[in-house]
Amino acid sequence: MSTGIKVVDVAEFYADKGGGVRTYINQKLAHGARLGHEVVVIAPGPEDGEEERHGGRIVWVKGPPMPFDPRYYVLWNEKAVHAALDREQPDVVEGSSPWSGGWFAARWKGRAPKAFIFHQDPVAVYPQTFFGKSLGMQRVDQLFGWYWGYLRKLSRHYDATVVSGYWLADKLRGFGLANPVAVPFGIAKERFSPARRDPAIRSQLLTECGVPAAHHNDATLWVNISRFHPEKRLGTLFKAFTEARRKRPHMGLVIFGDGPLRNWVAKRAEATEGVHLAGFVPDRDFIANSLASADAMVHGSAAETYGLVIAEGLCSGLPLVVPDVGGAADLATPAYAETYPPGDAGACAAAMDRLLNRDAAGLADAIAAAAANKVGTMGDHFDGLFAFYEKLARERRAA
Repeated sequence: MSTGIKVVDVAEFYADKGGGVRTYINQKLAHGARLGHEVVVIAPGPEDGEEERHGGRIVWVKGPPMPFDPRYYVLWNEKAVHAALDREQPDVVEGSSPWSGGWFAARWKGRAPKAFIFHQDPVAVYPQTFFGKSLGMQRVDQLFGWYWGYLRKLSRHYDATVVSGYWLADKLRGFGLANPVAVPFGIAKERFSPARRDPAIRSQLLTECGVPAAHHNDATLWVNISRFHPEKRLGTLFKAFTEARRKRPHMGLVIFGDGPLRNWVAKRAEATEGVHLAGFVPDRDFIANSLASADAMVHGSAAETYGLVIAEGLCSGLPLVVPDVGGAADLATPAYAETYPPGDAGACAAAMDRLLNRDAAGLADAIAAAAANKVGTMGDHFDGLFAFYEKLARERRAA
């Protein structure tokens, strides 16, 4: 039976204008409240303060703006963080960052159990993106052994290292991090479904990709959703699509997203026949309708800890072409997906061709089974997370 606990998250990268971290923590605040738990977030801001938000509370600790991104502030006052933890007396403490916030939480002297949150792999995002193809992923990990040593040292101050997938827990266990525990992410499954398929949307997107209307029935509409960032390897996808299109000229690729490489991506897209940049679309229903109206999804990133857009594509009925590494690969089984080595455009093009040669009915059956059994919801995730925290708190009290 659930008993209410207090969870305090030392969240270094929570900000009012933030992105994924803010969205995730806001969901955690709301879900914790629904389950009868109190969730408090300690985060850096322009001034000291406190406010109620999404059924929980935010405790702001004054810090300077981050030099390279003024949306965020620097968490640098360890005494203030420890004073806030002393006041709150949590049942469980989360350290949501491997940097100063993680160390501030680690060094707090309170008796509550601590969970180190590992939802992003910087080695995969940067060095493996840039050097993985030339040096090999394993070699890059070896070259960054100092970083894995740093994480081992930090994680030993925690009772558990919480990750978003079982494959990632296995990886971190191999690097010696303390007690990796998988609490898989999920998506809003009620929104994504093949039932949303709309021939008018499919035709509209194919037209925007430059596919003649006379070929819409026999064309293939590929879809991708990516932040315009090096880790998403959109350059690989442009090359692969161009190569695959030589065999099948009546194909279109629509890409949803935005990001720091916007200008570069726009130039590459303009120079690649058959590609349409749809930009950032905040209407999630339109995204769901577009996914269901496409024919297949192609993805470039090997740095996902959990492939959220891959899961959305699966639940929308799409077969997949994804790299054979990372969270995207973890959601892709041979029954409904083709994989390729990260950054290898030729191998990606071959995977796209193999997918289109497969039996459509068999793919659809396998995708439906995976959507039902392999993909969970964020409600499932938070249910599992708070159940694990209750267990940690009970064990600490018993000890």
